[in-house]
Amino acid sequence: MNSTTPTANSAPPTEPIEKTKSAFLKECVLIPLSNLTYLKTLRPRVKDSITFQQILSSIRDVGLVEPPVVFPHPINQGHYFVMDGHLRIEALKILGIADVDCLVATDDDTYTYNKRINRMTVVQAHKMIVKAMEHGVSAERLGKTLHLSPATIRNHFRLLDGICPEVIEQLQDKPCPAKTFTILRRMKPIRQIEAAELMSGQNNFTTAFANALLYNTPSNMLVTQAAASDTVSVESMAKMEREMAALQVQNKAIEETYGPDVLHLTVLKRFLEKWMDCAPIVRWLAANQPEYFREFQSIVGTTQIDNSRSSGTTPQQSRGKVA
Repeated sequence: MNSTTPTANSAPPTEPIEKTKSAFLKECVLIPLSNLTYLKTLRPRVKDSITFQQILSSIRDVGLVEPPVVFPHPINQGHYFVMDGHLRIEALKILGIADVDCLVATDDDTYTYNKRINRMTVVQAHKMIVKAMEHGVSAERLGKTLHLSPATIRNHFRLLDGICPEVIEQLQDKPCPAKTFTILRRMKPIRQIEAAELMSGQNNFTTAFANALLYNTPSNMLVTQAAASDTVSVESMAKMEREMAALQVQNKAIEETYGPDVLHLTVLKRFLEKWMDCAPIVRWLAANQPEYFREFQSIVGTTQIDNSRSSGTTPQQSRGKVA
């Protein structure tokens, strides 16, 4: 038998597997801070924020943990655009550091860093604090590094005390404020699970919503029954809960259609701009469909219509005729 003839037991030829393109260079690159250009303008008082002070304290005490992400400048060799890490770079400038190791991206994808990066949740921060303190790091040192008081660090350490494991698992990757867990702690485990499911279903993890659930909780489902002066009527809290749930549904519906609506409006605006640049169409709309004409003008965002190319009149004369 010819050696090139496939047999019944021979494996079929496989297609070559394309390797996935790496999104970053394999090694960090040391770049002078003067060669980095921001792609967005920082808020005027951003350096006064707690987040910036935490970043500054952390870099001062333990160094830079996460390198900034940059993209090469298409023209100036050795210069880069900053895609992620603006506050870290500002902190380095304040500390007098001239160079920074950066992660160099191979694609100019700023959308991912602005919209699709999952920030650390309160539960994740709690786990890091617990792990650090279990390894002997004091609350005072952690507070200095994170620009927080030792009392706040201890509160973060005890954040999940009294929270049942099912709730922790459900909310560990959700943007829950620390105060929400303080409120949940006042409920019994079964009610905690119910509240966590309601918050997840409505995608609402705010303290206000958690308080509404707390006040709508029967007294026998609370760890410590509230005093009579602290209670609110069940009817009032049920109404508040229904209103908040309806508002969340409306917000979710708007959120889901916002992107397509903006895209449709952008395409429509370009299309109407061409229409409103055509003198015969403008004159016909003004004479026969004035309500549509006003709406089209509002969408286009301008009332300057140049009819001079077809009618020989000036733009001012054309606007006078249309009006």
